[in-house]
Amino acid sequence: MAGVADAAAAAAPGSGGEGRQDSGRGEPKTLWGSSEPRPPTAGPGQPSPQQRTETLGFYESDRGRKKKRSLSDLSLLRFISAELTRGYFLEHNEAKYTERRERVYTCMRIPKELEKLMFFGIFLCLDAFLYVFTLLPLRVFLAMFRFITLPCYGLRDRRLLQPAQVCDMLKGVILVICYFMMHYVDYSMMYHLIRGQSVIKLYIIYNMLEVADRLISSFGQDILDALYWTATEPKERKRAHIGVIPHFFMAVFYVFLHAILIMVQATTLNVAFNSHNKSLLTIMMSNNFVEIKGSVFKKFEKNNLFQMSNSDIKERFTNYVLLLIVCLRNMEQFSWNPDHFWVLFPDVCMVVASEIAVDIVKHAFITKFNDITADVYSEYRASLAFDLVSSRQKNAYTDYSDSVSRRMGFIPLPLAVLLIRVVTSSIKVQGVLAYVCVVLFYCGLISLKVLNSIVLLGKSCQYVKEAKMEEKLFNPILTTTPGKPAGKQQGTFKSTQGIPTDENGSTSVTNQPVHQKENMPSLLVTSNSDQFLTTPDGEEKDISQDSSELKHRSAKKDLLEIDRFTICGNRID
Repeated sequence: MAGVADAAAAAAPGSGGEGRQDSGRGEPKTLWGSSEPRPPTAGPGQPSPQQRTETLGFYESDRGRKKKRSLSDLSLLRFISAELTRGYFLEHNEAKYTERRERVYTCMRIPKELEKLMFFGIFLCLDAFLYVFTLLPLRVFLAMFRFITLPCYGLRDRRLLQPAQVCDMLKGVILVICYFMMHYVDYSMMYHLIRGQSVIKLYIIYNMLEVADRLISSFGQDILDALYWTATEPKERKRAHIGVIPHFFMAVFYVFLHAILIMVQATTLNVAFNSHNKSLLTIMMSNNFVEIKGSVFKKFEKNNLFQMSNSDIKERFTNYVLLLIVCLRNMEQFSWNPDHFWVLFPDVCMVVASEIAVDIVKHAFITKFNDITADVYSEYRASLAFDLVSSRQKNAYTDYSDSVSRRMGFIPLPLAVLLIRVVTSSIKVQGVLAYVCVVLFYCGLISLKVLNSIVLLGKSCQYVKEAKMEEKLFNPILTTTPGKPAGKQQGTFKSTQGIPTDENGSTSVTNQPVHQKENMPSLLVTSNSDQFLTTPDGEEKDISQDSSELKHRSAKKDLLEIDRFTICGNRID
């Protein structure tokens, strides 16, 4: 009893005189049947009990009433009215919309700028191609005349022939040998063999031929360069090669193999033109649009786009020559009937138009996705023009046709061998009048070559001047050959503003390249990526000033070092 009394006494103060307490929670309770319940106390953050209304046993706050009122104000008409009168301000994001507008303008400028580059590049390829038919035979004749008449003048020079004349002789001999080897290839048998294949097989063959053409071109130019250097290398140096004869046979085999490859391409295209339903021609044209898928959705840099542009120039010119071969073969089969040419003309135009359309779409979207401006094609054109101008200098280190071959991957020798083979088999020369026509035609080709060279040289000088690249022609950066230390230059050469001079101070520029001694490192025009920069004897230059100047010109100099098969950004396009 004492414990019960103590518990009652302990609960009395908390009850407030009421004598009731909830078991364990301290919350007030109302019993059924008792008087009116005690109104609940207002907690923190809650409205007072007088501001609540009773609805179906629940209490509704003021927030609920406001929400109900706002829901009653919404209606379908008010929604439609808000959608019709809703406004926004584009100037709040001015930079974004200005960039989008510039992208549209860039895409609109791409066709014009691209075709200007293509037009200039195609005439460069034409100039290198005409050189094989026009000036190369004359240069070979002059080299042979010098070699025959050399005993009459005495051995005043250690060289029997100049390096350029040796290269010309090698090109001429390779051309003649491959031409006679092509007579053992039967074009008619190859045509009927390809025509007997199914359409799908021919489509696969044509794609394989395109891939093989790129691979063989990349290796073939190296073979020809190795032959030229092996034949003209100073003999007092230590022999580090297999000899001129093996290199010569490798070059002959390459040119012959590449000529057969291009002949198969031309034959496949001829079969596509002569097919009745034109299905093969349509499939081959659709192959160009597949190229868009493989190129557009990839990351491209400036150098990669330059390689792709050079490849497109070479591909377009090669297609023009292939179309010429197809027309010659078809016209021969129809006894040179001019009416049959107009039958072929729509198909020729369709192939050319599809090639142009694919190139425009491809370049437009590549520049759009990679944020490249349309002005970059002017830089590409200036780089190609720089090659032409530099090859016309007296101290040039390469022939222009070889420079085009390295830059674009266009090697004119195999294509020239095939064209000569097709022309001589399609056109029969009989009688004195026919030979007179051949001589006149050859004179016309020479006139076309000279006129084309003059116009190209003038336009190239203009492009180089507009790009402010003249100083690279007259003030080249002198550096040593890779792998050799950058020491003092030996010999009798000094440098005044980058131009080699002799001891008397006069400019040392001759008609032929100056033969350098073995201990003299070769001087090359290189980019600012080289680590060693030589300074002239007795003169101290500010290297930091030169390096800062190189940084401003690094983008343009990089293009001068990029050829068709240089890896840029871990890819070749």
